[in-house]
Amino acid sequence: MAPEETETRDAPEAAGEGRWRAVAARDAGADGRFVFAVTTTGIYCRPSCPARRPRRAHVRFFDTPAAAEAAGFRPCLRCHPKGPSRAEANAALVAAACRELDAAETAPDLPELARRIGLSPAHLHRLFKAATGLTPRAYAAGRRAGRLRAELSGGAGVTEALYAAGYGSAGRLYAESDAVLGMTPGAYRDGGADVAITWAVGASGLGPVLVARTERGVCAILMGAEAEAPEAALARRFPKARLVPGDADFAELVRLVIAFVEAPRTGLDLPLDLRGTAFQRRVWEALRAIPPGETASYAEIARRIGAPGSARAVAGACAANPVAVAVPCHRVLRGDGALSGYRWGVERKRDLLARERG
Repeated sequence: MAPEETETRDAPEAAGEGRWRAVAARDAGADGRFVFAVTTTGIYCRPSCPARRPRRAHVRFFDTPAAAEAAGFRPCLRCHPKGPSRAEANAALVAAACRELDAAETAPDLPELARRIGLSPAHLHRLFKAATGLTPRAYAAGRRAGRLRAELSGGAGVTEALYAAGYGSAGRLYAESDAVLGMTPGAYRDGGADVAITWAVGASGLGPVLVARTERGVCAILMGAEAEAPEAALARRFPKARLVPGDADFAELVRLVIAFVEAPRTGLDLPLDLRGTAFQRRVWEALRAIPPGETASYAEIARRIGAPGSARAVAGACAANPVAVAVPCHRVLRGDGALSGYRWGVERKRDLLARERG
């Protein structure tokens, strides 16, 4: 027996059955992890092969195509198990499209981008959204906004920054600046100068809670170490913003937030000032749709936003969430149901879930 052959003879039976389930389901996610060979035909395939399924008793598993060939099996002419899988080929096409969008001073429209990649516009649109959770147009807009923020943070003038970032006109930039920057381009360039952020810290059963608000809505609900050093936490994003300690009226807002932290099933109906990428905002909206007392996995959230391959990016968006509890990233678990990392501590995550379920 070849040393790389696994499962049906040398490996534990449960592992072999796990691979057989992937073959029976034609699971494309298993492609590249192993191949299966059919003793009655002398052919080996990738798990997602569309050919008719053989009987389990006639199947052997191998870690690599080379191991299958060393055992005397030939590659399938339908699924071509020695080449890249369909998922790998699609990922390469999406990566090429991203490189085109990243390098272009002016983003090409969908038909032109599809022509460069060698796909139809509809096919590229579908592949791109499945892989990234965004349309090519939204991806290009996000990259343009990122370049704008970098130019302004580096001290460039507004006119210089808008053309360097790829905005065709000042009118287009100012029409989008509120959603992209949360303020005018000039104010962002100056580090948030003249933008007022009112804040205060309240006490809860989970420790101190920082609540901050701009004129647009609540922009931060922070716990733990961030709440213990509130001005430092707020100044990291807008170092020149005016940080205004809350007055008696603001104390009522803090009271509402603390009550929500203590009893998260009650809900929090307050305007939020959420600033993030288009993908992050989609994830945050999906999180807000999870009912109290229920949970979802990162993979489930990725599927809900139409990007089934972006579970890792969903986890990153959860980690970037600036408003604890109001955007309930604590309701997202690992695929096996276990608690995973939480910006404000796994123990707080466990406590919040217990309060919602209790």
